[in-house]
Amino acid sequence: MDLSSAARLTIRDATCRGVRVPLTFALGTSAAIVRQVPLLLVDLTTEEGVVGRAYLFAYTDAGARSIADLIGEAVAGVRGQPCAPAVLAPLLGRRWRLLGVAGPVRMALSILDIAMWDAVAVAAGRPLATLLGAGRGAIPAYDSRGLGLMEAARLADEAERLCASGLGAVKLRLGYPTLAEDLAALAAVRSRLPPGMPVMVDYNQALTVAEALERGRALDQAGVAWLEEPIRHDDYRGAARLAAALAVPVQIGENFNGPAALSDALAAGACDHVMPDVARIGGVTGWMQAAGIAAAAGIEMSSHLMPELSVHLLAASPTAHWLEYVDWADAVLEQPLEIRDGAARVPDRPGLGIAWSAEKLRRLATI
Repeated sequence: MDLSSAARLTIRDATCRGVRVPLTFALGTSAAIVRQVPLLLVDLTTEEGVVGRAYLFAYTDAGARSIADLIGEAVAGVRGQPCAPAVLAPLLGRRWRLLGVAGPVRMALSILDIAMWDAVAVAAGRPLATLLGAGRGAIPAYDSRGLGLMEAARLADEAERLCASGLGAVKLRLGYPTLAEDLAALAAVRSRLPPGMPVMVDYNQALTVAEALERGRALDQAGVAWLEEPIRHDDYRGAARLAAALAVPVQIGENFNGPAALSDALAAGACDHVMPDVARIGGVTGWMQAAGIAAAAGIEMSSHLMPELSVHLLAASPTAHWLEYVDWADAVLEQPLEIRDGAARVPDRPGLGIAWSAEKLRRLATI
């Protein structure tokens, strides 16, 4: 991993812009119906003129504003220092320890880490994946843009529309009042998919352990690809009961707070697969640490949202599994992520390969 370009970059400042992006498919989950999402766009400037870019899904408008404030404070603390993310990550973590490196703080430090890595890779003239030692140029992706909680007929129609993306799998949100409704939703979706197409199911933490055991056993017979976050995300003991009792693989990880949380989950036997979120696992630095832990345990690793960033990291992860694809950033990017032959292609442009479209940004509401 060549990081010599970091020595030539000096952190100057960062600017943040929050925008609201309307979704192509309204997304009903067990928690809420989502029709638009707040994205926070970050530009890290250096004294040498190189700009590092990154973005994150901020969950709420208030989340975007608070994360932006935290990024500003973090940059003030490292202004004038070399842009060396692996060195600065533990330093920033120590500075925020009393407040707690979790939630918005973790996300602010993660997105700053990503922007620093982008700047380093841009200065080196290499895609980030290449800089990280990637061994592959494309990652199988599943379509996660739709199939929220809705009536079966609408689910079937939406499944047919999603097939046009050319991706090799889809995610279905479950968590209806009854198991029968969950199974009916799955049947409706499969009625419009090509035979054998994998379907991942996600409960968004909606169930108790007892409910998850009942529904998981039924889904064992249905042959779904994985059972995602059926119970509270940090109940590793309960998740371990599910992983031991069910044939369907248990998938967790989008709420892992840093690599240590992934390590704790694996030690507890809480899952069969992991899917960290790059903005919660610690950015590029935290992801690569987590990827090493997953590889040592032989656990397959997928991503959560932000596919334009995650595709680079999965390409460099030894146990890379699936990339979660959403098109949310298409509304702000000059060149959206390329999807071809059921996979997301790693851009051959320097860094993350992302740039903001001024024309597109003018059409979006700001936060």
